[in-house]
Amino acid sequence: MKITAAEPHYLITFGMIGLFLAIMIAVLYATNRKSTSFSDYAVGGRSYGPWYIAMSYTNSWWPGATFTAFFSLSVSGVIGFYGAVYSTLGVTAMYLMARRAWKWGQHFNLTTQPDLLGMRFNSPAVKRVASIIGIICVFPWVVMGIQALALLVEFASFGRWGVTTCLIAGVMLILVRQYWTVSMGMRGLIMTDMYQGIIAYGLGALVCVVLLFGGDHGFGQLATLPPAMLQIPGAEGSHYGPWYMFSLIFTGVIGSMCWPMSFQRIYTASGIRAVKKGTLLTILLVGGFYAILMLFATAVSQDPNVQANPQNGFFTALFDQGGPWLLALALVIVLAASIGHVDGCVQVCGTQFANDLATWNKPRSDRQLTVLAKSGMVVFIVAAALLAYFTFNYSRLQLLAQISYQGIIQLAVPLFFGIFSRFGNKQGALMGMMTGIIIAIVLTVFFPDDIPALGSLTSGIVGLAGNVAVFVVCGLLIPVDDKEKARVEALFALADGVKAPVAKPLLN
Repeated sequence: MKITAAEPHYLITFGMIGLFLAIMIAVLYATNRKSTSFSDYAVGGRSYGPWYIAMSYTNSWWPGATFTAFFSLSVSGVIGFYGAVYSTLGVTAMYLMARRAWKWGQHFNLTTQPDLLGMRFNSPAVKRVASIIGIICVFPWVVMGIQALALLVEFASFGRWGVTTCLIAGVMLILVRQYWTVSMGMRGLIMTDMYQGIIAYGLGALVCVVLLFGGDHGFGQLATLPPAMLQIPGAEGSHYGPWYMFSLIFTGVIGSMCWPMSFQRIYTASGIRAVKKGTLLTILLVGGFYAILMLFATAVSQDPNVQANPQNGFFTALFDQGGPWLLALALVIVLAASIGHVDGCVQVCGTQFANDLATWNKPRSDRQLTVLAKSGMVVFIVAAALLAYFTFNYSRLQLLAQISYQGIIQLAVPLFFGIFSRFGNKQGALMGMMTGIIIAIVLTVFFPDDIPALGSLTSGIVGLAGNVAVFVVCGLLIPVDDKEKARVEALFALADGVKAPVAKPLLN
């Protein structure tokens, strides 16, 4: 921690944080509406327009760790910009999936991504395996979100609080917000996502633009960058192989709609048109904000204070250029992003636990489902807080994000085949996901970053190849009976607006 300041500056930093939280709570109470069912609690009554969808998606996409772990990537070189590529390309999948995913969601009252997979392949086992994979892969992002909050508190205290104190304070911040996430469900989440998104991505981008044009480390610094910063992994002289950048971008594009919290945004929309308009707005928000932030990170990369600890670079740069007031603004920006992202992760994991896992061969009432979802959220956030403490000083936080992608992309095979084609069966969906996730986990143990012998392909890509192979082989060798073929045909007819009876799938 390089920042030092006099005692009165505590009032500025913690005062700004307190003001932000007070306004957030006011927004929650001003927009509060009691849920009438578990579906209403989980997806907000499918009632939100394009701007709400876009801001909620962005809040579920870029966490507070974007300002720490990903910021440090661009301090070290242009590799940091890979996020802008995969995020903008990946969001287009939401546009392409909109019609069938939303129509099926409305017709069958689906509330989660695994719900859709279970319905499409008529298999409760597919639903549960997909839900377990999703929850496991979301978990590291909650850990990083809590660590970002702890780092935020450390800066707000100007380095005078210890790691344990900062983590406890960070967890308390998120727990305060979780009270309303747990009690209000998706409705409370969507409304505050708009407020938090304006602060995190609107104000955050504006601050970066102002400093790029008028700060000590503006656009002029980009012309004096050392040549090594302009090389991407896999280039001549790099210890990475030629397939490393492909792996990062491909897993990002494929995995973008596999994240449960992102996919669930489709179900909250008021209609197909709202999803598609929201997607176009999301591309601008997600890609535009990230590109601006990474430009700023690159511009300040030669600052000795930033280089001393790149993961603290955003806070350090703003303090150096604007003192405690600009630091306080940086803290609020990161807090808004962290709370919004952690909220989305915790909400969707609690919902999946109740809807997909706790209903094993036993139907639950709306009240029971809601209680189970709330209980799952509490357990999830406590477990993440403990892991956040033990990995607080881990030097490559972005690697946690990259590893989680190796697992989540295993959902892409049944998801994309299931939505865009009639090919496949439940055996292929189930065995493919299990094959892919096992390969990804085993290889990640030995090669957490890349696999040198395969030209720096990542473990997830190898797992995905096995996943596809198993899915296709099962689809070709295991016949589907006429009744199942008719059910799938009726599903696609329903999504395409053709009137046809649709057989009820196995919901549990």
